[in-house]
Amino acid sequence: MSNVDKAEKKVSSKKSAKKADAHIEGASQIGIEVRKEVDFSTWYTQVLKRSEMLEYYEEVSGCYIIRPLAYNIWQEIQNFFDAEIKKLGVEDTYFPMFVSQRQLEREKDHIEGFAAEVAWVTKAGSSNIENPVAIRPTSETVMYPYFAKWIRTYRDLPLKLNQWCNVVRWEFKNPQPFIRTREFLWQEGHTAHFTKEEADTEVYKILELYRQVYEDMLAVPVIRGIKSEKEKFAGGLYTTTLEGFIPTTGRGVQAATSHCLGQNFSKMFDIVIEDPKDAKKVHVWQNSWGISTRSIGVMVMIHGDNKGLVLPPRVAATQVIVIPCGITSKTTEDDKKLVESKVNDVVEELKSVGIKAKADLRENYSPGYKYNHWELKASIIILTGVPIRLEIGPRDLQNQQSLMVRRDNGSKEPIPLADLVSRIPDTLKIIQKDMFERAKKVYDDHVKIVLKWEDFVSTLDGKNFVMIPWCEEVSCETSIKEKSTRHVTEEEAEDEKAPSMGAKSLCIPLEQPNDPPIVPGETECISCGKLAKSYALFGRSY
Repeated sequence: MSNVDKAEKKVSSKKSAKKADAHIEGASQIGIEVRKEVDFSTWYTQVLKRSEMLEYYEEVSGCYIIRPLAYNIWQEIQNFFDAEIKKLGVEDTYFPMFVSQRQLEREKDHIEGFAAEVAWVTKAGSSNIENPVAIRPTSETVMYPYFAKWIRTYRDLPLKLNQWCNVVRWEFKNPQPFIRTREFLWQEGHTAHFTKEEADTEVYKILELYRQVYEDMLAVPVIRGIKSEKEKFAGGLYTTTLEGFIPTTGRGVQAATSHCLGQNFSKMFDIVIEDPKDAKKVHVWQNSWGISTRSIGVMVMIHGDNKGLVLPPRVAATQVIVIPCGITSKTTEDDKKLVESKVNDVVEELKSVGIKAKADLRENYSPGYKYNHWELKASIIILTGVPIRLEIGPRDLQNQQSLMVRRDNGSKEPIPLADLVSRIPDTLKIIQKDMFERAKKVYDDHVKIVLKWEDFVSTLDGKNFVMIPWCEEVSCETSIKEKSTRHVTEEEAEDEKAPSMGAKSLCIPLEQPNDPPIVPGETECISCGKLAKSYALFGRSY
């Protein structure tokens, strides 16, 4: 047997061992069958499908059906964000999803950034279309010819538009639900301003709203930063970003971006006004910004466990599920009716104070199955990952109490029935806070300051982000990616979807480390030895 054959056999053997290690003993077909920490890819797919958040669209690879449970989360994000941007004077609009080749190619750097991902419509019925049209990968080139038409004087500024829509980005090898898909939902804001200062202010206001979506709603910690020259939005002046972290894989996720486009697009599309001071023609300053349904996948990856979904209360379609329990064949019909009546009463009381509550009164399932159902969402009922479960049985009625079970940590506590209306809202707030704080501690623990190149790759391979003194040069970033690329060896069985690629710059954090600080003219980049300008966050990413 050759050395290559021996290596392949070892890798195959390790993969088989990994599958065995991943299996959860005693797991049923309606639950999660593999361990998150061992077979993350399979775990993620099972959670999404068996919770009925998502279904694979078998007709087209890389496309998925977002089911009501997941879409409810997107609607919660929409409701919050749309209300906030309206306070900033942003108006909703809708532009066509098609763009001509002529318009798409007007901004050279922009189209080069998206060229490989653009899907083209080339036929109508059986006939070829004389001038093929692209399906928008983003809408700058769709919208800006009309900005030029609508903006004539400084009085037309600022123009602030937003659309909730779908986009298509076609070219990639390994689709992953919510994280990397050929079609996804997002909002894209496009604004025009008289001065750069006005544009800059809006960029950071939007970034802060995105932070609130992730940290305050989804309980997902993020790092705010500015993209490198290599990673910024194609054709833009600068890009601000939120960077998330998936601890199970050690990979980063670009969570949302807010771009200052400068005057590049306004020059391309001739969006000009007269300066009121001297009547000279000046180009407007523009921004674009977006957040997508990727946010749902990030939330699932971070909070889900080996039992399934764990939903933050602020985005849960049902925050409390009330279940009758302790009912056996010996329970009288009167006692059974009393329990069911109290369950319904509790649900209505919770609803009256704004809690999204629901009862589970199905008679053909045992309480044990119902617990499994509501935590794993394995059957056709829509809800899962419910933050709080309340159990009420005949004995509980005698004691005038209910047993409260938290989904996030499994803790159980008896609560007097008379106190539910006051205790449950407070507990939901505590759950939201606890989920964020746990996730943030994990994130913080995996961000490592590295001051010597010799420690870079080994730290990265420990499923960490690395924060390094960096020169910010494109050539250095390219070199770092090449030097940090992993290769599978005969000693290592690597998941084909695991992070074998090299590290790239994720952002230059807005909050810079100061221990030790960057000393201008003294601190060196750990990769190339040139003078460092800042600390930069590097990592492998989706």
